[in-house]
Amino acid sequence: MIILASSSPRRQELLQQIGCSFRCITSDACEIERQDISPQELVIHNARLKAAAVAGRESNLPVLGADTVVCLAGEIFGKPTDHLQARQMLRALSGRWHEVCTGIALVNKGQIWTDAVTTRVRFAKLDDATIERYAASGEPDDKAGAYAIQGQAAAFIEGIEGCYSNVVGLPLERLTKLAKKAGIELR
Repeated sequence: MIILASSSPRRQELLQQIGCSFRCITSDACEIERQDISPQELVIHNARLKAAAVAGRESNLPVLGADTVVCLAGEIFGKPTDHLQARQMLRALSGRWHEVCTGIALVNKGQIWTDAVTTRVRFAKLDDATIERYAASGEPDDKAGAYAIQGQAAAFIEGIEGCYSNVVGLPLERLTKLAKKAGIELR
């Protein structure tokens, strides 16, 4: 059994998919938002913050923290703050390749293991009506880059290079390897 330092339904579904036994405790850590470090450094830093905050309250079980961002031409997109920003992100992603980067951190017995995974995703060209309709659906509200590949935005994806579950929010293959390295049983 592990603790997931998140309330993300997507991360919970991914852990359930691989038969992982877990419970959720939402982290109260304040994530940083910076453009002056690499996306990989940023997501690892935030994943560590989340995992460490929960581990400090709940030290009996291993704790998993994760953070995901979208990167386009050197700019890091987190979650949109409103529908206007969601539309701006979607317009920027339209017809282009971008990267989705997720950092994972496992805290176990006072030690911490981290990793980051980057996946390339290509969006189809979106017209304004499609962007408006999708932004108004509410689905982009709490998603890095303002889209959910496992939701309605699946219709926007022309190509993907790398780990699909990473784009959803948790790179399962890399998590499994990291857990093994940390001596943590996920099942």
